[in-house]
Order: sequence, then structure tokens, then C-alpha cells
Amino acid sequence: MRVLVAGATGAIGRPLISALVDSRREVFGITNSERGVQTLRERGAEAFVADVLDRNAIQAVIRKVRPEAVIDELTSLPKDYTPAEMRAASERDRKIRFVGGRNIQDAAIAAGARRYIVQSTGFFYAPGTGLATETEPLASEASPGIVGSVRTYMQIEDRALNTPDLEGITLRYGFFYGPGTYHDPATGSISRQVRERQYPVIGSGQGVFSFVHVEDAAAATVAALEADPGVYNVVDDDPSEMNIWLPAFARFLGAPAPPEITEAEALRTAGEDSVYYATRLRGASNGRAKHKLGFAPRKLEWLSRTEAALGAHPS
Repeated sequence: MRVLVAGATGAIGRPLISALVDSRREVFGITNSERGVQTLRERGAEAFVADVLDRNAIQAVIRKVRPEAVIDELTSLPKDYTPAEMRAASERDRKIRFVGGRNIQDAAIAAGARRYIVQSTGFFYAPGTGLATETEPLASEASPGIVGSVRTYMQIEDRALNTPDLEGITLRYGFFYGPGTYHDPATGSISRQVRERQYPVIGSGQGVFSFVHVEDAAAATVAALEADPGVYNVVDDDPSEMNIWLPAFARFLGAPAPPEITEAEALRTAGEDSVYYATRLRGASNGRAKHKLGFAPRKLEWLSRTEAALGAHPS
């Protein structure tokens, strides 16, 4: 199978390219820099430099490749994960995902691709009881930044899933951790903030976070090339409240315990989105991905370490 990846040098793009090459597909990647070309070639893929906002350039690349499947991992996120940086990057990120993604999908259809896989969100579900399944709605009533993100994801999912003659799959990933992510212990922006006590537990800290290791997410994405079309939550087995995972992550990093601040303080210093994350996020169920994709995520590393330190027996 000939597979083309857009966003091929991002946090998930790099391990995904390696996993696709290991699965013996013919792998092609689109990047926006010559440095990215070198990275992709070192991983065994053929590489193309193109601006995904340039419709003609994207059509030329995909017409040349003629892929059977296209995987859209487009993002434009800042290096530093802070409320201010995320707000500043939000419009560019939306444009890359929405306009760039549209260019990729339209070119894929024109070139005869039969399958289109796109990145979506596994952590913006509407409030409810227990872990959210793929049949439940996303959070259309939330803080402004999250509502904007949800609208973008909903439009992208609708486009992917409801295009005639195209097998659409949306993968609702959890928060990425592992190499090259914000939670990378060596280089990650959130890891640095935790060490510097700049990443607090806000209010009750009862928002439930669903994570996924980027290599596990990559494996699920490769499996989706042969799976039934539709929506899949690609999250790990350990959805946990902020007041649990964040102190455990600090211990894992050898960092001081995170500070605790009130919701009112967070509203003043970080904004509504940060309060929503910390107090209202809902975890997601990965049952469908396990059944249909053979998904087998590793246990969240810092919770495993905490259980071991306390003498517990991880499940």
C-alpha cells in the first residue's frame, strides 16, 4: 500500500513514519522544510517539501505520489505549551488543520486515494457519567478556546466521514506523551514547567485527562489503514484526574510537588481554558479501538512508577 502522511515530522508524524516503514508500506511524507526532508529520508520514507496552504503545490505532490491512503496529522502548535502561546497559535493551527487539511483531502480524492485518516480530539467530550465513547457528543458548551477547537474538529470529522467514495477515519487521540512531546522528560515544555513549579493543580483538579504514548498512537494509526471506517478513541487505559496525574508526573521527573491555586487565581493568570482543563475535562473509553484496531496501549509511565513506589501491583 502506498501511504502519504501530511504533518510527517510532527510529534506523532515521526514515530508514525517509522511504524509505517516497519510495516512494509510504501511511505511518503510532506514536510515544510529541507530539514524535515532529511528526517523523513533517515526514517526510510520518500519526502516532499510543500506548503499545505498552497493548493496547487499539494495537488502536484499527491498527483505524483498517487497514494492509496492519506494520513492527515497536520498541526501548527507552539514549542512552549503555555496558555498565552496556545492562544497566539490558535488561528494558525486552525487554518493549517482546516484549510490545509481540505487541500490534502481534495487532492487525495482527485488522485484516486480510497482511504483518508485524520487526527481529532479524544479529550474534549461533553460532560457526562463515566468514560466517553465515540457515540457521545464533543463539548460544544465550554470555555471559548475549547469551543473553537471543538467546532474545528467537528467540521474536519464531518468532512472526513461524509465524503462519497472515500473511506474516512477520524482518530481521537489523547494528550500525547513520549519523545518529542510536551511531556518529554528531557525536552518537553510541560516537563520544564513542572520542574519550575509553573504548572499548578487548579481548584479541585478533578478534570480527567486521557493520555496516549505517541508510539502507541502511531501503532493504532497503522492499524487503521485496514480497519472499518469511522471514529476511534485512541487513548490509554489510565484516564486520571489532574490532582492524581500531575503530582505523579512531578515525582516521576524528580520535581517538587506542583503548587495548588484557586480557580479565581487561574482565571486571572491563565484564563478560562486552563480552568476548564483542570476541572471539567472528561476521560475517554478506548474499548472500540482495542476491539477493532487491536490497540494495546502501555500503562501511563508515571502512574506505574508511583504504584511501584507505593508497593502496589499495576494492573
